[in-house]
Amino acid sequence: MWISLYLCIYLSFTCISAASTTRSGSCQLQGHFRLNGMYQDGDLIIGGLFAFHLITVFPEINFKRQPEQIHCERFYMASFQQAQTMVYAINEINNNPSLLPNITLGYHLYDNCVKLGVSFRSATALLSGTEETLSNFNCTGPPPVIGIVGDPGSTHCIAISSVLGLFRIPMVSYYATCSCLSDRKKYPSFFRTIPSDAFQVRAMVRILRHFGWTWVGLLYSDDDYGINAAQSFQKEVQLFGGCVSFSEILPLDNNYIDIHRIVQVIQASTARVVVVFSTEAYLLPLMDEVILQNVTGRQWIASEAWATSPVFHTQRLLPFLGGTLGIAIRRGEIQGLHDFLLRLHPDSNLRNNMVRIFWENMFRCSFDTGGREGEIICTGQEDLSSTDTAYTDVSELRASYNVYKAVYALAHALHDLMQCEEWRGPFSGNSCADISNLKPWQLVHYLQKVNFTTDFGDHVSFDKNGDALAIYDVMNWQPNTDGSIVVHTVGVVDEAAATGNVLTLDENAIYWNLETKKSPRSVCSESCPPGTRRARRKGLPVCCFDCLPCADGEISNISDSIECIVCSDEFWSNTDQNQCVPKEVEFLSYEEPLGISLSTASLLGTCICSAVVVIFAHYRHTPVVRANNSELSFLLLVSLKLCFLCVLLFIGRPQLWTCQLRHAVFGISFVLCISSILVKTMVVIAVFKSSRPEGKGAMKWFGAAQQRGTVLILTALQVVICAVWLSTASPTTHKNSQYIRSKVVYECAIGSVAGFSMLLGYIGLLSAVSFLLAFLARNLPDNFNEAKFITFSMLIFCAVWIAFVPAYVSSPGKYAVAVEIFAILASSFGLLVSIFAPKCYIIILHPERNTKKAIMGRAT
Repeated sequence: MWISLYLCIYLSFTCISAASTTRSGSCQLQGHFRLNGMYQDGDLIIGGLFAFHLITVFPEINFKRQPEQIHCERFYMASFQQAQTMVYAINEINNNPSLLPNITLGYHLYDNCVKLGVSFRSATALLSGTEETLSNFNCTGPPPVIGIVGDPGSTHCIAISSVLGLFRIPMVSYYATCSCLSDRKKYPSFFRTIPSDAFQVRAMVRILRHFGWTWVGLLYSDDDYGINAAQSFQKEVQLFGGCVSFSEILPLDNNYIDIHRIVQVIQASTARVVVVFSTEAYLLPLMDEVILQNVTGRQWIASEAWATSPVFHTQRLLPFLGGTLGIAIRRGEIQGLHDFLLRLHPDSNLRNNMVRIFWENMFRCSFDTGGREGEIICTGQEDLSSTDTAYTDVSELRASYNVYKAVYALAHALHDLMQCEEWRGPFSGNSCADISNLKPWQLVHYLQKVNFTTDFGDHVSFDKNGDALAIYDVMNWQPNTDGSIVVHTVGVVDEAAATGNVLTLDENAIYWNLETKKSPRSVCSESCPPGTRRARRKGLPVCCFDCLPCADGEISNISDSIECIVCSDEFWSNTDQNQCVPKEVEFLSYEEPLGISLSTASLLGTCICSAVVVIFAHYRHTPVVRANNSELSFLLLVSLKLCFLCVLLFIGRPQLWTCQLRHAVFGISFVLCISSILVKTMVVIAVFKSSRPEGKGAMKWFGAAQQRGTVLILTALQVVICAVWLSTASPTTHKNSQYIRSKVVYECAIGSVAGFSMLLGYIGLLSAVSFLLAFLARNLPDNFNEAKFITFSMLIFCAVWIAFVPAYVSSPGKYAVAVEIFAILASSFGLLVSIFAPKCYIIILHPERNTKKAIMGRAT
């Protein structure tokens, strides 16, 4: 709105001047502004805009008469030093025979009173001049100044550059940092010797990252500088995971109610760090309120606009602002400046009213209108060398050093322009610029290519956007011996550092104004350790979060991880959830109690079978052993021994050969066992039938050869099933993570379900036939009817394997193998005990019953 207003005012003056020209034949100045300034004539004039005063007093508006001129108050010594630095630089250039020979530079410096309206009026005066009339009928020709040094305010530069850019008049600011001014399309003739806010914000965020401050408060002035810097700051903070706890605007009118509310927000916030983008004019009332409400325990981060401002370096602000960290523009040294500043005298430069104002504020001098014209009468000491003020202090030349570089940049651009050789120039037709009729855009061309080094050793050049190289000093506000605040340099931020270490800090030199005397902790949520992830709290900024442990099988190996990483298939998270470790391998091993128990039972069964074989071999001629074909009994014992021993193939880490053998040996052993029992049952039935007259020829079909052939054929069928299964879809080792995700279960994949089903089905078929025949023959009239024991054994066998199926399916991992082993052992022991225990009982304990008469039921 302000820019539009002043553009309208400027255009209105232009139109009025044009109308006046048609009447009088000359351009008439339509209005006068009372502008405080400093002047010196020369062949070429450089303009300057400085904040000599900090407060502007506007007159009362009365529509009955023309308003009075505005009045500026609160003289700013530091800005007057900056203006004097410009004067010194111009004098130094004029006395330098190697730079701009035969050209004398002059200056017109004006006060902007830190107000856009005053600054724009001053710029207009520099642009159009202050002569009453202009004899050129077309109001054309070179402007009164070849370039302007200033303004220090970003908002002022935006407004002024919008007009100067139309005429391509160069403007070199020494303190305007708004990144918006880097837009070459909007501001084609704007340059600056101070880095833009984009670099400033990045430097401040580097400090926050260095100390781990992710929860910070933000204050900024309601102008272009503050708004643009705050926006850039918030974007940069979010990039490294931080956030802003509050975001408050410093009111332009310094309204007490707004300032009171801002301080209350600072007190209520849990953020210990407060970042401020503002200038002294807006901060002074806020600091008065900070003192009034006793706001302590806060770490202030100062932007370059107030990081070195001496107006805050007082004893009463030390408890509140002591320890402040800030970034400041590059400090420099200017040889001879201090002596030049001390040579200022009240009797010199009487034409420059700013000198008079300076002496009035410095030593209570007054302009004597009653005496000799131009005489100044002072009531105090007039020796500047005995004072210690912001004007005479040259130990921290920052803004003044930038002014010095800005003047020299214009001078070097002019010098390069004058060195142009005819027909080798950069303009149309290879022409050069004419110094007597210099066009502003011609100087802009050379200013863009300026490249020189100051006596202090700093390189000065501009990038394509007119910005200077980014380098800052990190400042710390520390207590002085007299109780005031003194600023010390504790680090450097150099974006162009050759080592890549952009931020360098001496933490031992930093003063912390806290009870702990250490760096404060300013986070919304504590850092999440490895093994956890951040979960944002709903409705709160991004840096406010909870730390949730990673789920099983997931890890986070860095702090503040946003998400957990899933471990690969063969790895699992450790107890701290911060590392993937190989999964625990599970299989039925010989070392664990279950494996030991089962293998012991297997060996026990094998030993019992061996013992029974020994007994039967020793008593092979006795009737009990010889009854019902002793050869089948030995074959049954051998098959039971194989059943017991095949259990050992199921224990231990599965290998390809064990996976292939375990089920084959198991299937063949049990078929051999059941085949022997089936033939035994058939023999019992055949013997009973042969005892009857009608079945005397039954035994010829169940002789020893037929019995062996039947067992061999039945077993051979199982061997064929196993051979086909192993050759087509052989069992293989398999790592299974489905049962327990945290473990890898080593197991044997059966390969073909059909092959395994046929193996089990064939065993089941033989078992069912054996059980049925034994059941039918259980009541045959024989004193020693083995069919009864076979029926009981087959009942146990079938019960075990019927129960095995659901138990096997529902058991995970190694327990499924244990269930299968248990079924093998239980059925094997059932067969062994049911069939051979009665015979061993008679052989060992009742040998008297082991006779032919006893077996035939004829013994007394």
